[in-house]
Amino acid sequence: MQRSSGHPPAPRRPAASPLRTIAGLVLLAAGVAYLLNVADLAALTGSVRDVGATVAGSPLGIGVALLAYAGAFGLRTWAWCRVLPVLSHGHAWAALHVSLLGNHVLPLRLGEVLRISSVVRRTDVGLQPAAASTVALRLTDLLTVAGLALAFAPTVLAGVVGVPWALALAALLLIGVAGALAWLRTLTTDGAALRLPGPPVVAAAVVAWLLEATVVFAVAVAAGVPLSYPAAVGVTAVTIVAQAVAVTPGGIGSYEAAGTAGLVALGVPVADAFAVVLATHALKTGYALVLGSVALFAPAPGWWGRWRLPVELPQRPEPATYGPEAPVVVFLPAHNEQDSVGDVVRRLPAEVDGRPVRVVVVDDGSTDATAERAAAAGARVVGGPPRRGLGATVRRGLAEAVALAPACVVYLDADGEYAPEDLVAVAAPVLSGAADYVVGSRFAGTIDVMRPHRRAGNVALTAWVRWMTRRGDLTDGQSGYRAFSPAAAAAAEVVHDYNYAQVLTLDLLAKGFCYTEVPISYSFRTSGTSFVRLHRYLRRVLPAVHAELNDRQVSVLDDVGAEALARR
Repeated sequence: MQRSSGHPPAPRRPAASPLRTIAGLVLLAAGVAYLLNVADLAALTGSVRDVGATVAGSPLGIGVALLAYAGAFGLRTWAWCRVLPVLSHGHAWAALHVSLLGNHVLPLRLGEVLRISSVVRRTDVGLQPAAASTVALRLTDLLTVAGLALAFAPTVLAGVVGVPWALALAALLLIGVAGALAWLRTLTTDGAALRLPGPPVVAAAVVAWLLEATVVFAVAVAAGVPLSYPAAVGVTAVTIVAQAVAVTPGGIGSYEAAGTAGLVALGVPVADAFAVVLATHALKTGYALVLGSVALFAPAPGWWGRWRLPVELPQRPEPATYGPEAPVVVFLPAHNEQDSVGDVVRRLPAEVDGRPVRVVVVDDGSTDATAERAAAAGARVVGGPPRRGLGATVRRGLAEAVALAPACVVYLDADGEYAPEDLVAVAAPVLSGAADYVVGSRFAGTIDVMRPHRRAGNVALTAWVRWMTRRGDLTDGQSGYRAFSPAAAAAAEVVHDYNYAQVLTLDLLAKGFCYTEVPISYSFRTSGTSFVRLHRYLRRVLPAVHAELNDRQVSVLDDVGAEALARR
């Protein structure tokens, strides 16, 4: 993965303020007070109940209306991809529905921010073209719906928002569209893959709003309320114009007030008008919650990023060349392993497949005699205080091994849990060219002793890694015995200092390196202590795994590692 080419950060979502919440509640209260003032409460409640029951009993007509509503978003998807050709239809559809969901659960139409962030987070489209195309299309949308309101219900528009407000809104929309088009022109001249919204895009916007009007029309027909389709278009347009800046989530209150006023202006009784608008809003909200929730995850990557490797991975990289005398380099990260490191080094074979074995112990800030005993056993020792963490130590070990121009690099824990004599089996697939990355599997081999809670943790974490990598043949996600081809060792990146196990596998598989496992033997340590503590392990590993899957550069540090960096 090339982290230097990571996506730009998504725009920050503005924090909701108590004043906005209070303003929304005041608006909602005012709308309810207006309705109670002009309508009998019993009649209002009865109409809502009757219309709800009637609509629930007309699934075919309502289903067709919701399909038309979905078709409106299909046209908007097409229009966005025409303006921004580098954007795929799948991610355009997802961003529109994430925005729709956000507008129904957040105040002040903050879903528009989610629309931009969905594109920026999930694609290679930059912030500027995503924002410019969004602004231009939204303003074109608003200008279109304002035109439909004037064309189909001019008296209703004037009655709902007032003539001065209608004229001011039209002027603001024209200025906004002109500014957005000018912005798009500057981006186009800079070589950005953007197109100005032309007649086909405007036509798509018009048809989309005509389709959206089908929902209120279908509800009115199902409820027995006399409403023509052109009138439904006018009421829909007026309602959208009236809540161009919705204070409450989903425009709750303003939507009902504007829609009810529009229908009343057309002669519909207040109670029936409110019931029809409320049912229409409920259907649209249900659509937004269901389809918006799906759009958060599909298509991949989801709004929160990838949780698994892509199905399609790169081809296997070309193998690195090495001479006939190239060694097998074994590196052992070690922290306070004085009781085991010397024995592990001495038990390693002197050669593998006719190649000499060279041993490097990377001391991770040991405070005992680890370094001295490793050197006495014949290893070259690098590192030392301060302690940096296992991930940082593995990163250093890979770099030290690659510098020795190896035929194969092997990672081995220094705690004595893994048999050094298995080196031949672990290195064999790399030396034969059959694989680039080999994991010695305890669960495919022989386990002498493993404590029950450790076994349960290993099984659970391995299942997680198997799911993330989509590999049914992965049986040990946390093994401390691994081999790398020279190319894989040189390309490997460990993105955090705390640990290496999951992120290293994800990194190498994402780069196309060939993976395999070999059975090994395992017995629980008889000295020393493990650094793994479940809460701390998950708190540091989970963010790093997510960053690895989403191609972001991070450094998730152990407390000790963070303190060490602070002292530098």
